[in-house]
Parts: sequence; C-alpha cells; structure tokens
Amino acid sequence: MTIELQVEGMSCQHCVTAVTNAIREHDESAQVRVDLDSGRVAIESAQPVETLQAAIVEAGYMVKGATGAAA
Repeated sequence: MTIELQVEGMSCQHCVTAVTNAIREHDESAQVRVDLDSGRVAIESAQPVETLQAAIVEAGYMVKGATGAAA
C-alpha cells in the first residue's frame, strides 16, 4: 500500500533522515520518499497508516493529513 502524508516541520536533510528512520523502526523494508518543498511523505508499507503517523509524531513532526491507496 502507498500512503501519502502531509508533514509539517521538515526543513532539511536531517528531517528527511529522522522521518525515514522513524518509519523504518516499524517497517524495515518501507520505501520512503520525502519532498521537503511540499512537505509530502510517500510511504510504501504494509503497516497501518496510524502506526506510521504515530512514528512521525514521535519523531517530532506534525502530520496534517493522509491518503492511502492499494499499490
């Protein structure tokens, strides 16, 4: 499943790494693409969206919205 999240607070490569690592703590094989300009994070993972959102929030970022679609 591909999930897209709108994440606030990301501004640099450190943020990209922090968000990616937070997601991969719950799914080591997750594919994560971060677009700093738009604040969008696209995740390919079998984990529930709630789990991924919580991981990002725990890393210190705010998740504003999510969309998900079957891959």
